[in-house]
Amino acid sequence: MSRIGKLPISIPAGVTVTVNDENVVSVKGPKGEMTQAVHPSIKIENTGAELVLTIDEQNDTVETKQKQAFHGLYRSLINNMVVGVSEGYVKKMELVGVGFRASNQGNLVEFSLGYTHSIFFQLPNEIKVETKSERNQNPLIILESCDKQLLGQVCAKIRSFRKPEPYKGKGVLFVGEQIRRKSGKSAGAK
Repeated sequence: MSRIGKLPISIPAGVTVTVNDENVVSVKGPKGEMTQAVHPSIKIENTGAELVLTIDEQNDTVETKQKQAFHGLYRSLINNMVVGVSEGYVKKMELVGVGFRASNQGNLVEFSLGYTHSIFFQLPNEIKVETKSERNQNPLIILESCDKQLLGQVCAKIRSFRKPEPYKGKGVLFVGEQIRRKSGKSAGAK
């Protein structure tokens, strides 16, 4: 049985969780509202202060190993939704490289990443963006959302515009991320 699935999900104050007959979980909080459809082999019990997910043994549509996988998966997804609508998620990315810049008008972000052209990227409405450019520091992009999955997907897309390279360490990377550096061919040619 899934160890993560056994953990109850505590519901903070100001967050309401509803489960309808089709096993669709709706979570509403100060930061937003999210829904998630849950597989019928998982039962959800709402005690008011916490949610408990259990495996439905009478449902024989999938085998036991798959039920256990669903148990941990849906517990994590619902927990991410509860944390997202109550606290929200923030990702900070920095642009490392000479002449690398980012600016935004609303949810349209313009990147200058050393190519001959600028890259324009339209963010989804669920994500709030802020760009900072200070003297003698790398430009920062601060992304904020209640949807952890969407936020991670957008960050991966932005990172794919210019992945960090190991020789000079240039590229788009997360704040605090360490790039594994390689020495060039001149260091080993002795």
